[in-house]
Amino acid sequence: MYWEENDDDADHIKVPEDVVDLLFTIQCKSLPIDHGKLLSDSICQQLPWLADEPQAAIHQIHVAESSHGWQRPDDKDDILLPSRRTRLVLRMPSERLGDCQNLVGQTLDVGGHSLQVGEYKTRPLSKLTTIFSRYMNTDEGELDNEFIERMLALLSERNIRVKKMLSGLIVIHSSNDDEIVTRKLMVSGLSIDDSLDLQQQGIGNKMLMGIGIFLPHKGIDSVKPS
Repeated sequence: MYWEENDDDADHIKVPEDVVDLLFTIQCKSLPIDHGKLLSDSICQQLPWLADEPQAAIHQIHVAESSHGWQRPDDKDDILLPSRRTRLVLRMPSERLGDCQNLVGQTLDVGGHSLQVGEYKTRPLSKLTTIFSRYMNTDEGELDNEFIERMLALLSERNIRVKKMLSGLIVIHSSNDDEIVTRKLMVSGLSIDDSLDLQQQGIGNKMLMGIGIFLPHKGIDSVKPS
């Protein structure tokens, strides 16, 4: 099957760099599968101002087998085995880049697993108009159609128009003594401006745990008819 993104005007639009992704090299032999809260707490110890930065986000770490975002090992007691190519990714306002330098050279304790942080490179957000979130807040009893309707209403309140939306499997995350239930979410048919807005702002207040962050994805529009 072949998918094509409707981005004919993308070449004429410059991506603003007021929010960018920071890709840190890491040295890490293993990590818990369910590490969102653990990683967030450890980074916030080094960068305490993160809790008050509304556009800051910490991506959960994915290795090759799970990097696509729609697959994740089922056993929460299993571990991830990062490779040399694995990166720690923070999404950050550009004005905070200097403050993030304090993270370089630090060794983080992520649930008893050691993660040493190296230098970083910046990456602009994407102009693709199909984006997805690996983890989006839901309730355990919320049905798929109820989740989609709630997402549509939320985006409508922000004047964001979506042509296609697809939800994925439920993933449960540990947070202190509680659990956070999430679904995977893909949205397509956005304008470039709306795509950038969702990438910059995300959805919800748990982006430091990697929840509510949007990433670019191959289009889910079928090939144009001849």
